Amino acid sequence: MTALAPEHVTMPVFHRLPHVHRDEQIAYIAEAARQIRIQDLKLVHYAGAGHIGGDLSAIDILATLYGAVLNVSPETVDDPERDRFILSKGHIAGGLYTTLAAFGFLPVDELATFLKPLSRLNGHPNRNYVRGIEANTGPLGHGLPIAVGHALSAKLDVSRRRTYVLVGDGELQEGSNWEAMMAASHYELDRLTVIADRNRLQQGATVRETNDLEPLDQKATAFGFAAVEVNGHDHGELLDVLSSVPFRPGKPTFVIAHTHKGHPISFMSNNAAWHHKVPSAEQLELALDELTAVDRSGGAA
Repeated sequence: MTALAPEHVTMPVFHRLPHVHRDEQIAYIAEAARQIRIQDLKLVHYAGAGHIGGDLSAIDILATLYGAVLNVSPETVDDPERDRFILSKGHIAGGLYTTLAAFGFLPVDELATFLKPLSRLNGHPNRNYVRGIEANTGPLGHGLPIAVGHALSAKLDVSRRRTYVLVGDGELQEGSNWEAMMAASHYELDRLTVIADRNRLQQGATVRETNDLEPLDQKATAFGFAAVEVNGHDHGELLDVLSSVPFRPGKPTFVIAHTHKGHPISFMSNNAAWHHKVPSAEQLELALDELTAVDRSGGAA
């Protein structure tokens, strides 16, 4: 198998399927996630930089949000009543760009420009460059406070719009997150959902070795959130929980999504070295073969 050159990046464009049977919806999300992973691997390989491990751990969450949960589309990206999604762990911008391309927010062929001079696709998301990005993120601990501001604004507007924010578990070591969570609870922002990508790895080490978060569910509950745990690679579980906002009326929701860094690539999964390692041509081929084998077996990535 030979990887496509970056100028020949191709990917089917997916759309939300809100009025189909749940099983069909889940299968559609799974295929979108598989295609996003294929393109994201190529993206990082050809750019020679990126954060592939975190991209792969979060792609099932991103595909579920854009494929079935968020009330936003390329046509409504400027609608004041759209749902908001903020990627707080902005270093996985490659995964977000590829997801946005998969769902029609930016041209698929533009993915070939990732990290190149004058490209709109920087190493961290920039809302001034790409429609569909709600906030400039990168410095960890900033996205959740911004999301609280969006959710509070919606409440003041008496709006039904929802706000979702994806944070890394290592990122939760930043105190700004907990200050923002106190505010979210105080203002009863029950249309705010925080999703923690709980892959238990950060740059160079495990989260436990660096600064342990446990018991994370109890801490979220103590800060006034309704905490729920899901398999972050199970599209059915993700769909059910992320669609059920507010999870508990009067309380913001804290979703602990148990994931694996580098999922589902065998030699990347649960390996801290792949936080920002770039796959060689041989490793790219092996990874793409694994994703193609998933397609042949009829399973979900």
